[in-house]
Amino acid sequence: MKDIAQEWDVVASKKHFQGRVIGLRTDSVRMPGDDVADRDYVVHPGSVAVLALDEDNRVLLLRQYRHPVRHLLWELPAGIRDVEGEPLVATAARELAEEAGYAADTWYTLVDLMSSPGMTDERIRVFLARGLRRTEIDFERKHEETDMPLEWVPLADAVEKALMGMIHNSPAVAGILAAYAASVEGFALLRPADAPEE
Repeated sequence: MKDIAQEWDVVASKKHFQGRVIGLRTDSVRMPGDDVADRDYVVHPGSVAVLALDEDNRVLLLRQYRHPVRHLLWELPAGIRDVEGEPLVATAARELAEEAGYAADTWYTLVDLMSSPGMTDERIRVFLARGLRRTEIDFERKHEETDMPLEWVPLADAVEKALMGMIHNSPAVAGILAAYAASVEGFALLRPADAPEE
């Protein structure tokens, strides 16, 4: 069983809005049976997230205010794919350093997500980072990152918090559960960090 890439004919497309990061578009799509239906969606450059797991099997989480949902959420270090041509693992390493002040020796592809495929084309790759160390690179934290406390949480506790509805951020929940499942096989089944997105 596998998701299959497929593209139905777009007979018309209209861009309604383009902001700093996202846009809003309506595509008129030819459906099976030759009907045409309008599909509104958010255009997003995609993002990466990092499940940083230390030698004590603890996950690095940070707290960030998310205005659309009016919540302070526990999240993984993450960011948008904002550098043209940059390998995704390099984007992830940059975000881990900028948001948390850590570097990692070992990287794996943990899980790939389509965050909300009924309303956005955003793709998220969650990486597993191991062999962590404080970075000596002095990144200047962006304004929205200045008040993001960090906490190390045992992986098993993070799983419990996700299942009990205490962690809501989707890449964090998916990454935590995927890391826990992958740990059963000693992370041997994970794809390499440069695995292609399908």
